[in-house]
Amino acid sequence: MKQSMTLIPTLREVPAYAEIKSHQLLLRAGFIRQVASGIYTYMPLAKKTLDNIERIIREEMENAGAAEVLMPALQPAELWQESGRWYSYGDELMRLQDRHGRGFALGATHEEVITSLVNDDVQSYKRMPLTLYQIQTKFRDEQRPRFGLLRGREFIMKDAYSFHTSPESLDEVYKKMYKAYTNIFTRCGLDFRAVLADSGAIGGKDTQEFMVLSDIGEDTIVYSDASDYAANIEMADAPNHYEKSSAPEKELVKVATPEQRTIEEVSAFLDTDAEKCIKTLVFKADDDYIMILVRGDHEVNDIKVKNMMNAKTVELAEHTEIERMLGCQIGSLGPIGLDGKMKVYADHAVKTMVNAVCGANEDGYHYTNAQPGRDFIVESYEGIRFMKEGDPSPDGKGKVRFARGIEVGHIFKLGKTYSEAMDATYLDVNGKSQTYIMGCYGIGVSRTLSSIAEQFSDDNGLVWPSNIAPYHIHVIPVNVKDENQTQLAEELYKLFKNNRYDVLLDDRKERPGVKFKDSDLIGLPVRVTVGKKASEEIVEVKVRKTGEMFEVSKTDILPLLTKILQEV
Repeated sequence: MKQSMTLIPTLREVPAYAEIKSHQLLLRAGFIRQVASGIYTYMPLAKKTLDNIERIIREEMENAGAAEVLMPALQPAELWQESGRWYSYGDELMRLQDRHGRGFALGATHEEVITSLVNDDVQSYKRMPLTLYQIQTKFRDEQRPRFGLLRGREFIMKDAYSFHTSPESLDEVYKKMYKAYTNIFTRCGLDFRAVLADSGAIGGKDTQEFMVLSDIGEDTIVYSDASDYAANIEMADAPNHYEKSSAPEKELVKVATPEQRTIEEVSAFLDTDAEKCIKTLVFKADDDYIMILVRGDHEVNDIKVKNMMNAKTVELAEHTEIERMLGCQIGSLGPIGLDGKMKVYADHAVKTMVNAVCGANEDGYHYTNAQPGRDFIVESYEGIRFMKEGDPSPDGKGKVRFARGIEVGHIFKLGKTYSEAMDATYLDVNGKSQTYIMGCYGIGVSRTLSSIAEQFSDDNGLVWPSNIAPYHIHVIPVNVKDENQTQLAEELYKLFKNNRYDVLLDDRKERPGVKFKDSDLIGLPVRVTVGKKASEEIVEVKVRKTGEMFEVSKTDILPLLTKILQEV
C-alpha cells in the first residue's frame, strides 16, 4: 500500500483524555479515532492488525474443532427474559424498542441466541459435541469507559459455545480451548497467565481467565513464587488455618470511642493492633441482610461472600438500612447483641481471635475482650477474605505474590445454566429428552490489540511483532524528487509484495525527519530507507525492535529480511 493512498493521521501531541500508553500510542499513530466516549473507529492500520489477530484466532479455533457462525447483534428481549438475565444483567445491557414497542438488546454476549439456535436445529445426541464461534461487535453500557480499547461501550469479541451430552465431553473440549487460547496469546507474543476466575454475570462454575501482565491492568493476579499456581484475587483461597493465642480470656468491656470509626482510628485510639480488631460489614445478599466479620487487617472478598450464599447479587447495605436495623452508623457495627436480627458469618481468622475489639452497635462505643463463641454466635466460618501478599500459596508451594493483569480471554464451564432456563433439550441414545451441557469461551479481540500495544512499545512509538503488524516492511525514499530513489523504492516495493510481504511505501512529499518519526511511531518491524546510495542499489535496513541497522544491496536484501522477520 502506498502511504499517500491510505489514511494514517499521526499526531505529535498526546490527546488529553488518553490516560495509558497503549491508548496514547494508538491515537498518535493513527490506528484509532474516538467517535464518542468508549466508541472508536478502527483506522486502516488497526483494521489490518485486527485482521492478523483474527487470523490467528480462526486458525486455532479450527484446530480445536470449532465452526464459525455470525449471529445478530440485535437480540429480542424474549430470549433474555427466558434466561432471566433481562432482569439480572444490570444497566450494562443496552436495551431499546422497535417501532412496534417490542423490546430488544444490543448483544453484550450471545448465550441466549446460541442456545435458542442449537435447540431449534440440533435434536439428537449424534450431533454432539458441537462447538460454534463468531467474531463480532459487542455492546455494553459501561458506566465509566476508560483506557481506550480496554474498557469501551462497543468492542470486538470472539465468543465460542460448546454443547455436550456429558460432563466428560465438556471437560475434553474445555481442555482443547485452554490449549487454543494458550496458543493464540503465545502467537500474539503476549506475556500472560491463565488464572482461576469468577464467572460473573455469565454464570456457570469452573472458569479461567487469560490475563496479560501489565501495571495498568484492572485485575489483581495472585501467583505462587514456587509453582504455577495463579488466580484472580477474587478467587484465590486465603488460608483457613490459624494458631489461637494462648492468652487468657478477659471479661467483655464496653468502652467509649468518640468519633473513632475506621479500624485504623479505633486501633490507634485503643493502642492495639489492627489484627486484634474485628472488621464488621453488613451485606445484602439477594433479599437477605447478613453480617460479615473479618480480622481488622484483612479485607472482605465480596465474590467469596456471593458464592458462599449462592446469591445472584451481593452488595454492601445502604447506610439508612443499617441504621434502621441496628440503630447505629457503620463505624460502630459489631456482632454482639444482635438478638437474631441477622445471621453472622466470619472468616476463618476470626475464629481464633482472643480478646478482640469490635463495634458495640452504638455510636461512639466499642467492646474490648470480645470472644467468638462466648460473646456472639457465628453461623459458619468461611474463607471470605482477600489474600494478602506473602500469604502461603493455596497449593502449599511457596508464598503468593501479586501482579496486575488485563483480561483478554475467559473460558467457562456453563453446565446447564442456560439450557435448563431456556428448556433446551435433545434426545439421547434411548430417545429420552435430556438437557444440553454447555461451555463458553470468549476473547476480547480489540482488548488483545490494545494489550499488544501496551507490551510492545518504547519511547518512540509502537513496536509490532511481525505476525501481528499491519505491514511487515516500511519503505521510505528520503527524497521523492530524486528519480533514482523513487525508482529503487518502487522496485523494492514490488519485489517485497511479489514475495508475499505486506509493504507500506511512504511516497508522501514530506521531510525525511517527519517520515522517520512517523515510521517509529507506527512501529512496523522493518524500515528500508532508500537514500543517497540508491544509484548503487544500496539501501539501509533498520530493525524497529532492536535498532540494528544494515547496509545491503538490492540483490541481497530478501535473505536478510527473511531472517529478521523470523526473529521479530
